[in-house]
Amino acid sequence: MKPLLLGVLRCSLVLAVQALYSASDDVIELTQSNFNREVIQSDSLWLVEFYAPWCGHCRNLAPDWKKAATALKGIVKVGAVDADQHKSLGGQYGVRGFPTIKIFGANKNKPEEYQGGRSSQAIVDGAMNALRNLVKERLSGGSGGSDYKQQSGGGGSSGGNKKDVVELTDDNFDKMVLDSDDVWLVEFFAPWCGHCKNLEPEWAAAATTVKEQTKGKVRLGAVDATVHQGVSSRYGIRGFPTIKIFRKGEEPEDYQGGRTRGDIIEKALDLFSDNAPPPELLEILSEDVLKKTCEDSQLCIIAVLPHILDTGAAGRNSYLDVMMKMAEKYKKKMWGWLWTEAGAQMELESSLGIGGFGYPAMAAINTRKMKFALLRGSFSETGIHEFLRELSVGRGSTATLGGGVMPKLNTVEPWDGKDGELPVEEDYDLSDVELDDFKDEL
Repeated sequence: MKPLLLGVLRCSLVLAVQALYSASDDVIELTQSNFNREVIQSDSLWLVEFYAPWCGHCRNLAPDWKKAATALKGIVKVGAVDADQHKSLGGQYGVRGFPTIKIFGANKNKPEEYQGGRSSQAIVDGAMNALRNLVKERLSGGSGGSDYKQQSGGGGSSGGNKKDVVELTDDNFDKMVLDSDDVWLVEFFAPWCGHCKNLEPEWAAAATTVKEQTKGKVRLGAVDATVHQGVSSRYGIRGFPTIKIFRKGEEPEDYQGGRTRGDIIEKALDLFSDNAPPPELLEILSEDVLKKTCEDSQLCIIAVLPHILDTGAAGRNSYLDVMMKMAEKYKKKMWGWLWTEAGAQMELESSLGIGGFGYPAMAAINTRKMKFALLRGSFSETGIHEFLRELSVGRGSTATLGGGVMPKLNTVEPWDGKDGELPVEEDYDLSDVELDDFKDEL
């Protein structure tokens, strides 16, 4: 009988120890599975106790913790984590002893240590002070979120816009990334990770450049893997930062390149050019064609080709083929490609200093800076490649375009793809003309 009574007594003690808080209390039970959803992704202020069931101080605190939770109900959330059962949660927030109380306020990834008294009144007073501070921070423009900007503490200049890095979450990842036709480079980071903080300005700068140069067809995103553990565990994230490449309908692949903005941009543009069609080669038929193409591009490559009567359709097509090959070769630059016939846009020729001879000719125009450079070599794949390569690395002489303003353009009919025809001269009937009259005049 004694062993039976002792066993019952032990079970009763264990149950008593484990039952610090019940469903009838206003203390919210937090676990590994619900902590991110309840606390980290919440806009509420949270007071969280990390406890161990066997801890005497925790048992002493429990009645006051329950009273405080009831008093703060609807104002501040009060929770408790059995850190003996959920050791990883305790370890994540540096819990070394019990009970430990932390305040999850403006920056949920960096909770503050509660340093006040352990009575219910002291806990309520501490919570209200923390709430006032949170409201003040929000009034002054603080975000209080867990977004990508908080990796660097909000300081310093990255040379890019952090808003161009798309914040990805468990909720929006599939829709934004997996269902998208765009290519994605996604960084999985942890706010406390030093390497992630070093990468952050490079990632932000690369995001801005890639967005501009691919017109949003390649995008950079970031997942806080400490918050959004669902998507992070799905892709087996074990270290930070981890970068993965996502293309629609394909398995994600690990990014193996360098971590500077130049390395990231180069890889992103390679990914873009792998799938992107070459840019259109358009004939300049009106001012709108030139404006739309050149304003949307860093550079506009314009060829002035010989008159159709000088080359015929075959000759013109050979020049256009050269341009198309160059457009394909440099498609990752996202430049605009245009052509016109000699004499069709005389003001444009004049502003570029081409002026009625030396066809075919080529110019590269930066309409934002109103600068241009002329092809000095041959109108061939080799000559144009050399010309564009020099421009790509910032070399080559430039001049101001036509006094700093875009020239006026004519509206013309498109080339029909055929050989040119000489204008038909009108025949004159000289049978009625008396030649003797001319003789008398002579």
